[in-house]
Amino acid sequence: MKENFIKSTIILIIGGFFTKILAMLIKIEMARIIGPQGLGQYMMLLPTLNLCITLSQFGIPIALSKLISEDKRNHKKLFLSILPISIIINLLIMILLIILAPLIATILLKNKDLTISIYAISLIIPFTTISSICRSYFFGKSQMLPHVISNLLEEVVRLLLIIIWIPKIIPYGINLTVCFLILSNILSETMSTIVLLFFLPKNFTIQKRDFKPNKTYIKETAQISIPNTTSRLIGSIGFFLEPIILTNVLIKIGYPPWYITKEYGIISGYIIPLLLIPSFFTLAISQALLPIISKAYVNDNKPFIKKKIKQSINISLFIGIPINFIIVLKPHFILKTIYHTNSGIKYLKVLAPICLLQYLQAPLGSALEAIGKSKDVMKITIISTITRSLLTFFLSFLKIGIWGLVIAISMNIIIMTFLEYKELNNYFNYTKL
Repeated sequence: MKENFIKSTIILIIGGFFTKILAMLIKIEMARIIGPQGLGQYMMLLPTLNLCITLSQFGIPIALSKLISEDKRNHKKLFLSILPISIIINLLIMILLIILAPLIATILLKNKDLTISIYAISLIIPFTTISSICRSYFFGKSQMLPHVISNLLEEVVRLLLIIIWIPKIIPYGINLTVCFLILSNILSETMSTIVLLFFLPKNFTIQKRDFKPNKTYIKETAQISIPNTTSRLIGSIGFFLEPIILTNVLIKIGYPPWYITKEYGIISGYIIPLLLIPSFFTLAISQALLPIISKAYVNDNKPFIKKKIKQSINISLFIGIPINFIIVLKPHFILKTIYHTNSGIKYLKVLAPICLLQYLQAPLGSALEAIGKSKDVMKITIISTITRSLLTFFLSFLKIGIWGLVIAISMNIIIMTFLEYKELNNYFNYTKL
């Protein structure tokens, strides 16, 4: 079990490193070509995209990964019992989003030009869901290589599409360009899924009778996926409402729409991604942690669980602190080199120390999921998200521009990390991890 954790973590960290580089190249190329205004539009749409993905996946990937890792069920039957339900959920969300697209763009986001991009979001939903469900199968079996290779190919495809096609499309307008950026996910997710299918066992065959639902498996999946979905849904709703709250309040007190779009794009498109560079390490650790702790939890091996959580926290800080320090020490150089801009340095200096706590959230949250604390994760998410939304709303009335959002983000990180840590301490009935 120890060797599996180390091996899985190393594979995910190496793969995550190259995936993060590709993701950064994508963001850099995208930011340079479409500019702050185009990036602002894209970031305004991102909460809607995340909300739809959360709803369409319905927490099924996490549930499948946990159940498969326990190694007590027929994996193929479990996988195929859930797949038809997931497809039905995706179709319903696609239809709903197509109907509501004009309302979301015009009434909520105050920009009717975003309608076409919201239609595009509805088209990519099933591709993202199927890819995530396929990944969960390999996560549960602690086979991380398929995930890493599929992720790398996905990012390569996206980067090539952006480099080759965006310069050709941008003369037709920024709205069409943003729409293309969203639709590019269809090809990238499809290629990712195809790669995952190649890693299935050679004797893995699917027959018509295999799709017969197993009620027990469905019930067990729902017991994990519903709290997980609720937790992610609350977070996604908060993220979805964030630009809506910000836009409506700031416009009401006199800020122009262009200022809001630009500053929100700087924070969401430049500063936060830059500060979360170490997150690929912490995400790799948390992904490797879930199946390992799930097995230990079934055997009630608390000392082993505690040891792995300690290791995860130490590694996350060991990696996060130096990178964070370099970003704070040379913000002008890093922003200019990566994004060709110096915009947002003042936000970066405030958020950087707080983001050290953000690096701990992935392993802490993954550990809570693995020990059956999905409902507690849901409660923590509700508390931190409501706090962030309320602070964004009330602080925006103080006429401090986008700083109300910066303060709200900081408080969200602090509260969520503290509550996750506290919940794990309660599980061990011990004062320190």
